[in-house]
Amino acid sequence: MFSSNFHNFILNTDSYKTSHWQQYPPNTEYVSSYIEARGGQNSFESVMFFGLQAFIKEYLTKPISQSNIDEAKIIFQAHGVPFNQTGWQRLIEKHGGFLPLRIQAIPEGMVIPTGQVLCQVVNTDPEFYWLTSYIETSLLRAVWYPSTVASLSYYCKQIIKAGLEKSADNLDGLAFKLHDFGARGVSSLESAGLGGLAHLINFLGTDTVVALVAASRWYGMKDTLAGFSIPAAEHSTMTAWGREFEADAYANMLKQFGGQGQTVAVVSDSYDLWKAIDNIWGNELKSQIETMGGTLVIRPDSGDPIKVVREALQRLGAKFGTTINSKGYKILPNYVRLIQGDGINPSSIGKIIDAVLEAGFSLDNLAFGMGGGLLQQVNRDTLGWAMKTSSARVDGYWRDVYKDPITSVSKRSKRGRLALVHHQGSYMTVREDELAEHNNLLQDVFLNGELLIDDDLTVIRERALQK
Repeated sequence: MFSSNFHNFILNTDSYKTSHWQQYPPNTEYVSSYIEARGGQNSFESVMFFGLQAFIKEYLTKPISQSNIDEAKIIFQAHGVPFNQTGWQRLIEKHGGFLPLRIQAIPEGMVIPTGQVLCQVVNTDPEFYWLTSYIETSLLRAVWYPSTVASLSYYCKQIIKAGLEKSADNLDGLAFKLHDFGARGVSSLESAGLGGLAHLINFLGTDTVVALVAASRWYGMKDTLAGFSIPAAEHSTMTAWGREFEADAYANMLKQFGGQGQTVAVVSDSYDLWKAIDNIWGNELKSQIETMGGTLVIRPDSGDPIKVVREALQRLGAKFGTTINSKGYKILPNYVRLIQGDGINPSSIGKIIDAVLEAGFSLDNLAFGMGGGLLQQVNRDTLGWAMKTSSARVDGYWRDVYKDPITSVSKRSKRGRLALVHHQGSYMTVREDELAEHNNLLQDVFLNGELLIDDDLTVIRERALQK
């Protein structure tokens, strides 16, 4: 049979793509395609572009080899689809196995309205007109997922920021207000790395360790960690003590991880959250919490998050007391806080914040954790991602290529070689031949096997703040 080479780029496509080189008009020379987020069935009006650099480094800077071709030939022939063996052989002969493509894109971390061109691809050698669309499967997948997670995380950040601006003295804690709990809930290790890293453009808190590896591997964070975490309990470590020794389990957490400047999180709903707050944290262990010099973060993990968070804050306030900040909202002592990590999504965050503020508490008292809602409950339709061909040169002349289905206006595609401009405070997609004096925000990122722009995460983070 054949070896299972998961990194054979020729196989990183859809089956029907293998026959497309025979379907273009005779004398096709160049094919130009673009990627956009058309907008989805949600409240996201903007998209944060991210992930292209990781894809280029991982897949496009390595040449196609003869063994790749040999393996692909066996698989595709057995699979029942054509294989352009001659074309791939010519790729090695003429270009050393590197793809003769030009990829343009907006800078990663940039936030723009949906419905605009984000990325554009065209072949640079007319013999390889078929390559542009061949990479659609891998390229579109490479950017839609991390960009969607980055956009969702950014959207949540704006909600949280607005809550802090209304109820807190400052925004000092914003970077740690949404913690990534999503590693176990995603479909693959690579998804955890890319999605977790996308979140770290907007926040600094994560339990997705592979996101730190991704930051180092693809985005220059070799000497600086991209995210941070704290010691935290799970139900197994707390319930292993037995119900009758729940207080001992909590006391052990303070003993092991408390201390001056230290923060420790303890899940507290294994049995009775209200008893844990009122009797154990607020009574039996109260003096230890007050004097340990660090911060205890109590984590509820069940029930209606809106009701649970509000009541938990009220009970903590009754036990530990509160002060009133400059905005007129209650603040718990610095040594006790709350984190809600169950049932968190873009919709519930806003509702929880409304309930907290309505109860008179500052958002400074609370942080959020998001798992599947952050890294897994997204798909290509969340923001309406698509890659479409918009122009082709045939017999020496460029022609518009587009779709305009009578049954769906939303799937109407753009025409011509494209550019993105910023004009009079808004972003607009225009034809490249109509740029005039405008600056094209699409930058050359990849050319014939070479990565042209290599941003580190710090630069991308700064860019994300510029909207």
